[in-house]
Amino acid sequence: AAMALAQLMVLGAGCSCGDPASARRRDGGGDASNAGDSEFPDAWYTLPDTGSFGRPDAYLVPDPDAYFHEDPPPSSCYPDGGMGPWPDPPGGTPECPDDRAREGCRCGPVGTTTACFPGPRRNRMRGICRDGVAECMPRDEFGGQWGPCVGAVLPTPGVTRGAAACECFSMGRWAIDNLSPCFVDYGTSGVYAVSTFVGAGGGAMCPTSITGTPPPAPEAGTVWSADTLNVDCAGQFHLCYTLRAGSATTPSDTDCVVAETCVDTWYPMANVEQTLPPLPSWTSSDSACARSFRDTGGYGEMSVEGFSIECDDVGDSSGTRYVFNRVNYCPLRCNDTPSLPECVGCMMGGSGSF
Repeated sequence: AAMALAQLMVLGAGCSCGDPASARRRDGGGDASNAGDSEFPDAWYTLPDTGSFGRPDAYLVPDPDAYFHEDPPPSSCYPDGGMGPWPDPPGGTPECPDDRAREGCRCGPVGTTTACFPGPRRNRMRGICRDGVAECMPRDEFGGQWGPCVGAVLPTPGVTRGAAACECFSMGRWAIDNLSPCFVDYGTSGVYAVSTFVGAGGGAMCPTSITGTPPPAPEAGTVWSADTLNVDCAGQFHLCYTLRAGSATTPSDTDCVVAETCVDTWYPMANVEQTLPPLPSWTSSDSACARSFRDTGGYGEMSVEGFSIECDDVGDSSGTRYVFNRVNYCPLRCNDTPSLPECVGCMMGGSGSF
């Protein structure tokens, strides 16, 4: 049995995430119109003891909304629909927060360098996005100012999926231990596919009690495969592996489906490998599709939908699943005659990465 290593970017499903100005108010109500005060632009302040709004003085502390109004950090959404707290605001000011090293903001001493990222906070260090380096440049007798952020990698404009989007679920791996299907030829009754199971020796095996009447039944009391998940965002996810007849390089929505097996999981901690519930066994009902897959090849489609903990919708704009990887399968004859032209570079059972 081959192992599927799916390097993935996924995005998550919506939750009731309100506008930062309304969702994160700490005073329980009142007028937030002072957010646009001319003397203190875009800066809201709260009294730490009473929670009432007022102008900043020695007894007041910055409210996170002031720092995050224009460029919020990733949100936190939970399975019950609740929204978690934002992190504490960074030091500095809303215009020149300490976590951004914005070009033109004060710094010191001159000549020092720091990590910087001129893009949105929610994209920082996700997918291809990487920090750059800013140097404290001379400004006046009172100190320096941050120069341009050199070497930073930002999201690719117009890209909404994959590592180049730098969204939640930009990178990771869904590893499936067993990818091998079993094909049973019933002669005039047609060709059917059924899930294999991992035997005592660790290899994929066809069911041991296949009858002369289709469709074949999976091995009783077994599952198709163990699997693990390791991705860059926590959340509630519905993962599916779909066997289709067709070409992995030129897939089509009209490619017939041999079989599909899915698993639901709450993935609580990003970038930590977690064992998922096993993928259930399956059997095909479309004999023509199974024959086509066996004789001409096909692919295994890995897809996901659900909610990320950062309030992203895992799926495309129409609400369908996001396909993050396709695993190529060669015709069954390549297993016996790998020297055939159509079998060059093939591995029976399929393997692939995203």
